[in-house]
Amino acid sequence: MMATVKFRELRRAYGFDEVAIVPGNVTVNPDQTNVEFKIAGLTVPLPIMAAAMDGVTDPAFAILMSKLGGLAVMNLDGVQTRYDNPDRVLEEIANTPDGETTALMQKIYSQPVKENLIGERIKTIKKAGSVCAVSLVPALTKKYAPLVVEAGADILVVASTVTTARHVSKSVKGLVLSELKRNLPIPIIVGNCVSYQACIDIMREGIDGVLVGVGPGAACTTRQVTGVGVPQITATMDCALARDHYQKESGRYVPIITDGGMNNGGDICKAVAAGADAVMLGSIFARAKEAPGRGYHWGMAHPHPALPRGTRIRVGTSATLEQILFGPTSVTDGSQNLVGALRTSMGVCGALDITEMHRAEMVVAPAIVTEGKMWQLTKGRC
Repeated sequence: MMATVKFRELRRAYGFDEVAIVPGNVTVNPDQTNVEFKIAGLTVPLPIMAAAMDGVTDPAFAILMSKLGGLAVMNLDGVQTRYDNPDRVLEEIANTPDGETTALMQKIYSQPVKENLIGERIKTIKKAGSVCAVSLVPALTKKYAPLVVEAGADILVVASTVTTARHVSKSVKGLVLSELKRNLPIPIIVGNCVSYQACIDIMREGIDGVLVGVGPGAACTTRQVTGVGVPQITATMDCALARDHYQKESGRYVPIITDGGMNNGGDICKAVAAGADAVMLGSIFARAKEAPGRGYHWGMAHPHPALPRGTRIRVGTSATLEQILFGPTSVTDGSQNLVGALRTSMGVCGALDITEMHRAEMVVAPAIVTEGKMWQLTKGRC
């Protein structure tokens, strides 16, 4: 008989619905928990960021998010910097039939970025007294980063579907993260990655924060199109290990931000317990009354000219941004009062701050969302 030969071993990876947080042996009052998020000397009251997606963040949303204690990232490669009147374009996107959206997106995003609009949008946010975070794709970072600093932005996010510190190419010299960090006086967040090695390599370039997540977003189809991605609990834990090892190696703490795949407060709590210092949310905030997407949400890889990897989805409009963050909640699905959910989870785990929440015990629990929930699962079928 032919001997059994293993080509390779596959490691088991876990997503949000497959794990649960174990309550602590000591509990604390949720009101006494500290949920601050710190990055390169900047303190953000809430560990919650709004994604750099055109259906989520515009200047008005960024201003409101900052006033409420969070941080919204405005996409400088989107409609806000391609069009003098982005509201008209956003209205067109929201009113286009489903079968025509990809072609429309490719047309809309084929227009060039206008350099003057970069400064105008940033200054609008800063004049309101708000913290301003903006995002650029790697290909445009060297060209526009000086404009970002000149306009007064507080944080630059350099993001693409997959980012590494080492890139092989026959083209001219690309973006070197260590050089970018040396030349810019503001904190830089880089993403996205999902592995220990990619994460620690990015940190070694001097970067101030790392985005974790490839393809989990509600409007992203990267996993279907390319087969690439790692479930978010495993990705977060691997990158958290890289962060902790890098801190021992360098003495510098670089926060990680779990980006995408979270549908409710429970998912946010699990991301933090898995090691995230903060989370970045898209579809949840796209449902806010103040979101520019008018009840729609779309992936920023949607307009790719040759391989679109995003889709426009209808998320609806559920509540104000303040209600989504702080309640009072009008639904039972965990999509509102996200901060209250996090504080409550930290309280029952005995965690006074985010770092202590990283030490909460987690278990593999594939039935955690269905156990004992027969009446909820059958609601509306009788």
